[in-house]
Order: sequence, then structure tokens, then C-alpha cells
Amino acid sequence: MEQKKRLLIIDDEENLRHLLKSILEKEGYDIMLAEDGEQGLARLQEHDFDLILCDLRMPRMDGIEFLKQTAQQNIPATIITMSAYGTMDLAIETMQLGAYDYISKPFKPAEILLALKKAEERLRLQTENRLLRTQLRQLSGSGTLIGKSPQMRTICELIGKVAAYKSSVLITGESGTGKELVARAIHETSPRSSSTFLAINCGAIPENLLESELFGHKKGSFTGATQDRKGFFEEAGGGTLFLDEIGDIPLNLQVKLIRALQEGEVRRVGEERSIPVDVRIIAATAKNLQDEVTKGAFREDLFYRLNVLPIHLPPLRERLDDIPLLVEHFIEKHNTAHGLACTGATPAAMKLLLAYPWPGNIRELENMVERAMILSGKDHIDADTIPEPVTRFRSQEGRRATDDIFSIKVMSRIMEEQLIRKALKQTRGNKSQAAKLLELSYPALLSKIAEYGIERQE
Repeated sequence: MEQKKRLLIIDDEENLRHLLKSILEKEGYDIMLAEDGEQGLARLQEHDFDLILCDLRMPRMDGIEFLKQTAQQNIPATIITMSAYGTMDLAIETMQLGAYDYISKPFKPAEILLALKKAEERLRLQTENRLLRTQLRQLSGSGTLIGKSPQMRTICELIGKVAAYKSSVLITGESGTGKELVARAIHETSPRSSSTFLAINCGAIPENLLESELFGHKKGSFTGATQDRKGFFEEAGGGTLFLDEIGDIPLNLQVKLIRALQEGEVRRVGEERSIPVDVRIIAATAKNLQDEVTKGAFREDLFYRLNVLPIHLPPLRERLDDIPLLVEHFIEKHNTAHGLACTGATPAAMKLLLAYPWPGNIRELENMVERAMILSGKDHIDADTIPEPVTRFRSQEGRRATDDIFSIKVMSRIMEEQLIRKALKQTRGNKSQAAKLLELSYPALLSKIAEYGIERQE
């Protein structure tokens, strides 16, 4: 059963306090009352609240001072302000001080309920995102296995299931999708986590050295072999060996790799006896290994030996819901790395990021975020600070990319921004008339204009 949301009502009008209490208790809220800002702060010292309804005109401590105090004390509750003497400047001021929404008195109960439900949805998303980031960072020491899309949820479930076993894992996906991060997550949540994780790019090692690197060699076995040397299989003993770009291993070495997997032993170059090894193999490739088997470029028996537990990573363009979380993470990462103070990406910038197909996947996204942060000269990433490959995609081709968006929340934001722009154009910038066309309150329209950064771009 869902826990009741705790709501603090702060208003100097006793009748209104009790009226709101009566209405909202019937809607399932756990209510506490305060008659001014000072009493409200006292309540916050004693109890935690999810939501606060706060009047602005009150004796002793008014709503503006209350907002300033809650900001100084880092009180996390979502605050909705109310006033019978409201002006647009006052509404903007309260939001700049941290209020989530503003309601003019007199109001209908339905208006209060709608504002609270919107605030609850915001709370739910914030909580969900925090939980997802915590869960995913537990799976990945590097902290970049991040996302809330159904695909990422499935991958996290798979990681949890396969981690406990020694069976081989084959991770497939385009370049830049985070295959090594998944491999590390499997290792770090496995019984082998206290032992070595060794990552090798098979495509980066010259073919004539690959056998020696994998299996080791005996002193004098070839020119330059001046001493006995362990190979990667031995070095990763007791732990995990990650073989990236496994599809680039030549056929003659594939036979020896099968033996190592089947028998649990390797033979160093120049040695006559085999050495037992205890290592878990996780392989990864951007190639379609089944196609490689058909072409005769990859051994079928090795494919089936590796493909015991398959995990496929979808490209970033197929999980657009993850982009806002990834951008937030990369901003935090590069703020720390470069001593920057970037606060985030504007809705206009995010719209560009969601429309771009990201051929380089997560790696390209991180590079773009870092570049935009360093070159922008601003405390945020805006549409005009996004590098050219992304902005160039504002063409018709870029607009067609939204056809791949299935998230109702993402598309709702895109459509909402487009409707606001259309209404402002229709009314030649008259916000009052635009609010009527959009069936929004004037303060709500101002809030959304600021949220989407519309005036900055006009």
C-alpha cells in the first residue's frame, strides 16, 4: 500500500487552513497546519514533509522569507505558494526562490489538487531517478552504467542473474554503447569481485604477438623473449578476463582459445606442458558473429562456447529516455574534472540531443557534453553551445528522428514547447493572450517559458 504524502499547510487564515485540511485529507494526504512562516519552520524541524502549501502574505514571517529560509536550510520538500495579491513579478520571484508552482486566490479545490498531483509526479520521478542511479552505480564502479529505459532495466536484471556464475558471457552492441562497463558490472557483482578484472582489446594487439599476450611465453621461445612471461589468462587468475573485439581474433588462435575455455588450461608459447587457469571469460564485439561464422571468419564452436549468456546493448538512439540522466551524470563528472560549475542543459539543448541519432553512442554523447561545457563560457549548456554535428541535425532528417521516440513523457515535453511557441507567434508575443489560447494560467505559462528557455532563443 502506498504511503500517504505528508503535506504542510501554512496560512494565517484559520478558516482556509481547516477547509484545505478537510478537502485534502479526503484525498489521502497526511496534513499538518501552521499559521505563519515561523510556525512552519518549527514544524519542519520536527517532521519531514513531501509537500508544502504556503501563503505569501502573513504576519511575523511571510512566504517570501519562508522560501529564503527553506533554501538556506536545504529543505527538500516541494513548495507551492498561494496569494490573493499576486502579480506576475511576485509569481516569478517565488519560483526563482525555489517554489515549484504558484496559485492565485481565490482558487477552486480542483486547481489545488491538480497542482499537488503535478508536484507528486515530479517527486515520484526524482525518487525513481535517484533509486535507479544508486542501483546502477552499485552495478558499475565507474558510475556510467546509467539509464531508466526498459532496455537498461532488462540489462541490469541480466547482470544480476549472470554475475554469480562462471559461465562465459558474450556482450554485443555498437561501438560506444558501454560493453566494457557491463563487463565490469558483472565482475564487480560476482564472487570474483575481490580478484583481478583484466580488459584486453584483441583488435589492438598485433597478430604475431596476440598468442604470447594471451597465453604467455617461455624464455627463448622467439626473438625478444628474454624471460618467462605470464599471459593474460594467468594474470587474471581467480578473476575475470574481458576480451573486447573478440571477432578480430585470427582463426589459428581461435582453436587455442577454445581449448583454454573447454579444458581450463593454457600452454605458453614454447612450453610443452599446459598450466591450469581459473578465469571467467567475458567477450564483447561490435560484429555480428553469426554472420562471421557463415562467412567462415569465426569458428562456430567458439561462438557457441562464448555465447552461453548473451547480453545485447542497444544503441543510444533506441533508448532516448536515458539521455537526460547520462547528460546529468557527465555534467557532474566534468564539473569535478575541470573545476566547472555547469548547472545542466536547457530544454532547447535537450531537444537537440534527443533528436540526434548518436552514431558514436554514449562515448560521443560524453565527448559532446564535455566540449560544450568547456567552450560555452556559460553556467549551462544551451542550444547555441551544442557542437555542430548535433545542431546540423535540426534539418528535416533531424525532425524525422523523433519518429523513434516512444516515451510519452519525452514527446509530451516536445509537443508542449511547440504549442507554446505557436501560441506566442499567433499572439505576437502577448503572453496573456497566449495563456488563454493554451488554457494555462499566466504564472504557469511564465514558468514553462522559463523552463524551456524560449525567450533566450527568440
